[in-house]
Amino acid sequence: MNNMLLVFLGGGIGSVLRYFISKIFNSYFQNFFLGTFLVNIIGCLLIGIVLGMSFKNNLLSQNHTLLLTTGFCGGFTTFSTFAFESHSFIKSGDFLFFTLYTLLSFAVGLLAIALGLWLTKL
Repeated sequence: MNNMLLVFLGGGIGSVLRYFISKIFNSYFQNFFLGTFLVNIIGCLLIGIVLGMSFKNNLLSQNHTLLLTTGFCGGFTTFSTFAFESHSFIKSGDFLFFTLYTLLSFAVGLLAIALGLWLTKL
């Protein structure tokens, strides 16, 4: 029960923060979902940092790791929204932005996870 509460609390906080970031940044570009992109990249960076700290000498407890990764990052990142937005590019025939958005999200997300893990090794 304690684990579910940690995931619930972290997920709620992450979801509300995602909502605000998307609300602010998605309006900057008409054809690019900047808020969703930023949320996914920041979430990848955060999960890399949290897992790096968890793996390195047990700097975070299992409860902290659960709260921050499954809870916060799970609620904060938006893969389902990302998939829907990618689909909207395909549906509208905007294959350039579909390709750019998908490749950048994937590549920069992987780099952000690597950076987060690297930062915890300093």
